[in-house]
Amino acid sequence: MSTPKKSGSDVGVAEPKAKVKPKLERPRIYKVLLHNDDYTPMEFVVLVLREVFNKSDADATAIMLHAHTRGYAVAGVYSFEIAETKVQQTMALADQHSFPLLCTMEPEDAPQ
Repeated sequence: MSTPKKSGSDVGVAEPKAKVKPKLERPRIYKVLLHNDDYTPMEFVVLVLREVFNKSDADATAIMLHAHTRGYAVAGVYSFEIAETKVQQTMALADQHSFPLLCTMEPEDAPQ
């Protein structure tokens, strides 16, 4: 017995499926905030902004004055890991010099 041959049009050819790319969200970014207090010298805050946040003297002074007059200032905006590291470095430096400087982080889109 012979098996009937199938013609080329009878062969089931699967069309390639469109690859679905997962929709990726941009990672959240975080603001690092310096909070004003009555004990930490302005010069120390400027030093922190220059050393930890790599700000110029003019930028560091402007950020420090903003924190001094408004209660807090954004020192920088970073990914979570970098923001967390900057907060830890700032707090360690303040602790090392026995200043109560407060540095926190919050998501960029969080209300003040």
